Amino acid sequence: MKKPWHAFYPPSVPYEMEIPLCSIYHFLERATQDFPHHSAIIEADVELTYTELKHAVDRFAAALYRRGCRKGDRLGIMLYNCKEYIISYFAVQRLGGIVVQLNPMFQQRELQIMLDDSEPSWLICESSQIEKLERTAYTNKFTIITTDGNQYGYASVTQWIDEENDMLPPLQINSKDDIAVLQYTGGTTGTPKGVMITHYNTVASTYHTSITDEGALQRPSERFLGVFPMFHGAGLMVMMAAIFHAGAYIPIRHFRIHEALPVIRKYRPSHLSASPTVFVSLVNHSDFQDDDLRSLKICRSGAAPIPLEILRAFEHKSGVRISEAYGLTESNAVFVRVFGKGARKTGSVGIPVPNSHVRIVDIETGLKEMPPGATGEIVLKGPQIMKGYWKKPEETAQTIRDGWLYTGDTGMLDEDGFLYVVGRKKEMIIAGGYNIYPNEIDEVLYQHPAVAEACTFGIPDAYRGETVKAAIVVKKDHSLTEEEIVEWCKERLAKYKVPRLIEFREQLPKSAVGKILRRILVEENRTH
Repeated sequence: MKKPWHAFYPPSVPYEMEIPLCSIYHFLERATQDFPHHSAIIEADVELTYTELKHAVDRFAAALYRRGCRKGDRLGIMLYNCKEYIISYFAVQRLGGIVVQLNPMFQQRELQIMLDDSEPSWLICESSQIEKLERTAYTNKFTIITTDGNQYGYASVTQWIDEENDMLPPLQINSKDDIAVLQYTGGTTGTPKGVMITHYNTVASTYHTSITDEGALQRPSERFLGVFPMFHGAGLMVMMAAIFHAGAYIPIRHFRIHEALPVIRKYRPSHLSASPTVFVSLVNHSDFQDDDLRSLKICRSGAAPIPLEILRAFEHKSGVRISEAYGLTESNAVFVRVFGKGARKTGSVGIPVPNSHVRIVDIETGLKEMPPGATGEIVLKGPQIMKGYWKKPEETAQTIRDGWLYTGDTGMLDEDGFLYVVGRKKEMIIAGGYNIYPNEIDEVLYQHPAVAEACTFGIPDAYRGETVKAAIVVKKDHSLTEEEIVEWCKERLAKYKVPRLIEFREQLPKSAVGKILRRILVEENRTH
């Protein structure tokens, strides 16, 4: 059935397209078969060809298989962007296992929740993470594999690859049913939930992204700058796009502008997908030259809205269009996007990709479809939508109803089907591209012996999109400083979740029944 947004599809983009029922591993196989000697990964002057990458993947998969890894088993990957991440990811997909995405910035408390929930049998990390892992109660239940030499005596990825073991089972993947990844998200509550992403979800997203690029990228000559972390859904899809195009993936461990610019100048990437903070850094850097990004063919911004002035300045300097996008972990990243060419409307995140449908429904019941121009909850339907939440059937049933994903975000569709996001999930903070759930930080603050009441919220930040602020009431006869709170949080939370601003107050705004009103604090800080 034709939708209003279909009128804005270029001739090369179909309304619906057939999604192959293949495995994720198929993309690596195909790239290796077609372009065996082309670069697959460029990392710190080390280049792996597709033949070398597939060799490493298969050997590592065989080593896991020999040690009992079977279809459906979980393997945690807790790494920043690096070649070992890609090797591990595809090795697990080769065996029909499930990758458990773990952010290396997570601290013991955060890891404990996810490890208890996902129950991985193996975990791959840098040796610097071992001490933190050993403090979790789960440490005796999985095998740790490191990416580097260590004094702890654990095996390494390289050692297992060097075993030169060829024993692998037949590749048997049911694309629509088999889970490829558990990607954790807090939703609106802050309680981590494992989003079950199937092979089919990832294959669909990969094809949708490629076709809406309208032929801008060609196999096998493209270079993809890996800025988004692969432990994030958006970062994983950038890596998948690189393999799909048989291109070279250039992993960036941490985006620091003074380190990234020489890499950009040396390798001349043709694809950049990043959060708005990266574009802010590039535009404002004193050494940024107009020619630095002239090699770009595709440029995407996601995770948070990009300021219009930054978008215009970047496009002027680079000569390439920034394609904004909208999606969730539950929709396997991009669901709506600004296409590579054609119509674009200021303030809109674009139109749905093929096979995808968006509706705006009333916030109260979620049953009544709202007319164009009216605000309501954004609901999505398409082949990218997750299978559900891991071991959480009730939460799955609340979020996916009659095949529609209820996002918890508010927005509106105009008469042409362009989507405008009005508000993100009710209380979620998006800072520097990371989703931060205030309840989780509140819980940590309340554990401090001097804190009587606490409420965390996001306030606008020109660079990070939002920044974390905490309002705190100190207990009677206690004293507390900003420095003490920051140190307390640093020990218990990933760095990006630690409040940047702290306000001590006599009292917090509350409802008639005593509930702290976070929205009042947000409003107060946006009017000052």
